[in-house]
Amino acid sequence: MRPGDTRVPTAALTGAALCTALALLLTGCSGSDGESAGGGKAKNGDTAPLAGRASVPKRPVPRGDGSEVPADFNGDGHRDLVLNDLVKAPDAIQGDDAGIGIVYGSDSPRGVDPAVRQTLTPAANGAATDGVLPAAFDAAASCDLDGDGFSDLIVSTDPPYDGLGRPPVPLQLLFGGPDGITGKAVVLKIPAKARYGDDWPDHPVCGDFDGDGKPDLAVSASAGQVSYLRGPFSRAGAPRAATAPVPGAGPVLYAPTGKADTNGDGYDDLVYATRTHDPGKAAKGKLLLGGPRGPGQPGGTYTFGPVDLPPAPKLPGAAGKPTTDLVEAARSADFIVTRTHLGEEKDLIALYPPKKDTPALSFSTSIFLE
Repeated sequence: MRPGDTRVPTAALTGAALCTALALLLTGCSGSDGESAGGGKAKNGDTAPLAGRASVPKRPVPRGDGSEVPADFNGDGHRDLVLNDLVKAPDAIQGDDAGIGIVYGSDSPRGVDPAVRQTLTPAANGAATDGVLPAAFDAAASCDLDGDGFSDLIVSTDPPYDGLGRPPVPLQLLFGGPDGITGKAVVLKIPAKARYGDDWPDHPVCGDFDGDGKPDLAVSASAGQVSYLRGPFSRAGAPRAATAPVPGAGPVLYAPTGKADTNGDGYDDLVYATRTHDPGKAAKGKLLLGGPRGPGQPGGTYTFGPVDLPPAPKLPGAAGKPTTDLVEAARSADFIVTRTHLGEEKDLIALYPPKKDTPALSFSTSIFLE
């Protein structure tokens, strides 16, 4: 972790499109043999709740043609799920970051299919800084940065830094394509004129802040300022344009949990806070409203509402009291994805339908070890 690191784990299965994906998933909780995805034999990637090393046949990522669906990395029209916290193999507990797991969306009734998955690691997918690959690799945000119809992933890393002067940019971009995310990341280019102070640029937030139909990025800077980068971005990681840092926001940035354009004026807005908050917990922040020149107009108080979690699912093989964290919730708060875990070797991802206490689909992130 970097000095002063306040990154928040994120997943990309959020927003209205999650409702569609999980609504499809609900109709497919049982196979024709009457055995459910939550218990019984595996069928087409559905798995019983597993806490140990799972045996889930892996299938290739289907090729897509591009779409406007959020977090659709292979462009097949189905939203994908991004997971930061993956269990580690017993012999790798003290090792580096296990990486990022992606479970791809599907046109099957399940909505997402754990059999169609990939792992992104610093060694395989990270960009080196001064010849050094990152050890940390956390998904921070996703949007179609280059406008090609395939969502891209913004990753927070830990480049080498001797503590002198301005630190290097820790954010890297992984671009989606017809086969999903492939290849190496590139370091996000933040022009010098858009940086301020010597804090780590962090907390990236996607949004069309200037209303031109292209996704932009807002990134934290020192002294409560914001680096505003206008899209689209090149495959080298450079924004189309950048301005001097925007004052009066930070140090922690968020996207609104409701509509990105909170006041309906045609410009996406930004939320900032003085400290991070746990996902699903009540908290308050301040709005920085978008406009023709990007974010800059104060918009008053913004409230993050609490999310009531379903009863924690049983974690098989756990000798102790597991912890359940919110991974993501739909903006309507009807669909919830949680992670129940104990240590770094056992966990269970559970996707819940509207107002239900029984998950429609569950699997262990140990599938990413295979």
